Amino acid sequence: MSDPTPSVRPIPTRRNGGVSGDAAAPAAIEVAEQVVHLARLVHGGGRDDGLTPAQWTALRYFARANRFSRTPSAFSDFHATTRGTASQTVKSLVAMGLLERRPNEQDGRSALIEVTPAGQARLQEDPLGALGALIDTLPEGDRQAFSATLARLTGAMARLRASPVFGNCVDCGHCDTSLAGPAYCRCTQTLLVESEMRALCADFAPATTR
Repeated sequence: MSDPTPSVRPIPTRRNGGVSGDAAAPAAIEVAEQVVHLARLVHGGGRDDGLTPAQWTALRYFARANRFSRTPSAFSDFHATTRGTASQTVKSLVAMGLLERRPNEQDGRSALIEVTPAGQARLQEDPLGALGALIDTLPEGDRQAFSATLARLTGAMARLRASPVFGNCVDCGHCDTSLAGPAYCRCTQTLLVESEMRALCADFAPATTR
């Protein structure tokens, strides 16, 4: 039986901010268009839930990010936007009472952003839940292949755009699980509790590349 996980060919070398070599095949462009259209459908269909797609992304991010990554600058990297735009998005959610700023004991120059109880309640209405439910209906092999393919494409696109790659401690090369007890993060030089192992981290480094 063949490997169910599809492979992704290496992205060609960048040239003048683009991709060198032949242009993408029409079929590949059609797939890319479907991915973009699917993302738009999540927030489309005449929905009026009071939050913009960027605000939903921020709310999800701060709910999933670990204690080292809940900063406006880390969110701006994750959302691939400017620091100013990310700051305005965070500020709007703070004004709504969905996020709150707390002192960052590890870095006095920045604040930590936490999701408030009202923000956690709002996440129960997350429009992304509908897409998650549809993905959950896929056969397990399809879900695993889909997840692996998306992860590789996301990582490749991040490298192409010279952007950070976000991930969790379970798959990170900084994470040392060889010792008994809690895992150890070599990057932040701290022990990690179990609940942090699946959290998003701005210092993520794919284990396969380390």
